[in-house]
Amino acid sequence: MRKAYPVQMIAATFLAALLCTSCGSRIGKKEDPYKPDWESLSKHEAAPDWFRDAKFGIYFHWGVYSVPAFDNEWYPRWMHFEGHPVYEHHLATYGHPSQFGYHDFVPMFRAEHFNADEWADLFVKAGARFAGPVAEHHDGFSMWDSDATPWNAMDMGPKRDITGELEKAIKGRGLKFITTFHHAKQLQRYDSLPVDENGRGYLHSHYPYFKGMPPSSDDPVLQYLYGNIPEKIWLKEVWLAKLKEVVDQYRPDIMWFDYCLDLIPDTIREDYCAYYLNQAAKWGKEVVIVRKQDDLPIKFTVEDLEKSRRNYIDPAPWMTDETVSTGSWCYTEGLEIKAARDVLHVLIDIVSKNGVLLLNISPMADGTIPDNQKQVLLDIGTWLNKYGEAIYGTRPWYTYGEGPTTQPEGDFQFHRDFLKLRYTAKDVRYTTCDGNIYVIFLGTPEAGSEVLLGAFSLENAGKSMDISRVSLPGSEGELNWEMNDTGLLVMIPDAELNKLAVVIKIELRD
Repeated sequence: MRKAYPVQMIAATFLAALLCTSCGSRIGKKEDPYKPDWESLSKHEAAPDWFRDAKFGIYFHWGVYSVPAFDNEWYPRWMHFEGHPVYEHHLATYGHPSQFGYHDFVPMFRAEHFNADEWADLFVKAGARFAGPVAEHHDGFSMWDSDATPWNAMDMGPKRDITGELEKAIKGRGLKFITTFHHAKQLQRYDSLPVDENGRGYLHSHYPYFKGMPPSSDDPVLQYLYGNIPEKIWLKEVWLAKLKEVVDQYRPDIMWFDYCLDLIPDTIREDYCAYYLNQAAKWGKEVVIVRKQDDLPIKFTVEDLEKSRRNYIDPAPWMTDETVSTGSWCYTEGLEIKAARDVLHVLIDIVSKNGVLLLNISPMADGTIPDNQKQVLLDIGTWLNKYGEAIYGTRPWYTYGEGPTTQPEGDFQFHRDFLKLRYTAKDVRYTTCDGNIYVIFLGTPEAGSEVLLGAFSLENAGKSMDISRVSLPGSEGELNWEMNDTGLLVMIPDAELNKLAVVIKIELRD
């Protein structure tokens, strides 16, 4: 029998939580391998081999914010700020936000065309090795069957366990399952907050507390959506409780966190990490926790770089989350989609530097994945199906690559510069696996031309390369080549070559 959510019960939950916020021991069970402290948690292997081998995953910003399909997934925040384009759009389309609030979009989020099996089939064809949903964005709507909040996909909106259906379909096709969480920003925080770059307050709160607007409501049900809950209650009864639900109900292989996680107290974050890792130990699964900045200790977690990437080979595996569009992470009308070539080049560049790509797509509110997004995934999948040996299971060579194109120095603050970055056939990336070296051109070299790979020179490599064979993967013939003091000179065949990226396989003698 499912839990009910009458106002009286929620109010009683508030009161009980207030009385019990200091109750309960944080000492783990004796048989648990991890205790809720950073030192004990540091024993966890951050990036197991399966994660390092996977290289490519898919997730999706899809939720109530997909209904208005305007501006971006931060619609529920900006609709409250007078003068903002989202506010003006909302006013003209739906009326004043005090009369038509974000919660009024929930019944409109029906997901009537959503088919988890079709989505999972697409992810397989795209070449992804793991996939899963944004389980909850900043907006406070849970995309799973939740007892921690009435604002969930099983009880409202689609009235389906979206995450449960996806877990079954994705795992059923042999992929690993990821769930991502952005709800550390959902709590309304007001003490000594700085303002954002536009001079607007509530920088660390997704919803602003403006009197007369729904986020300031004293309705206990609405408060669950808008995060207008005492922090001590919210930390355990909402933020932590939701994570434990997803751990227990769906056993994710990867749990990924957006920013503002550093605003959660250490003790609560330690409790979560210990719970997830101890449960995974019981399941016999190697799991991964991904976070941004320094929001969790690096030693047992993987760092994520949003819309940016390393400019060097990092000994520690890392991740980039990037989106298929040039703008919003969620679906909006007229959303511009990147070329498959550009997305694939980002993947190749990341892999050459010991990274993993988590690519976002943007389904429509009704559960349809637009054809232009599908085609990008299918084009990438076609390339990976033919040349995946240069990606999956590989490790970085001594150098990630060579070529004239340089990327910005820095991370997310330069994401607009990363977006403008375009590689050419003169830009080369290297990977290695089973003693073979893969040369990946980020474009198509001229047929019949000669290409010099300086990374193979004795001066650069620091040792001579005993090459036995140079070929195109999947081809029985060998390419003509010559080693000299300046590097490896390869003769590009006078034939039709792949239009996205060209791979050459270098085999060395034992």
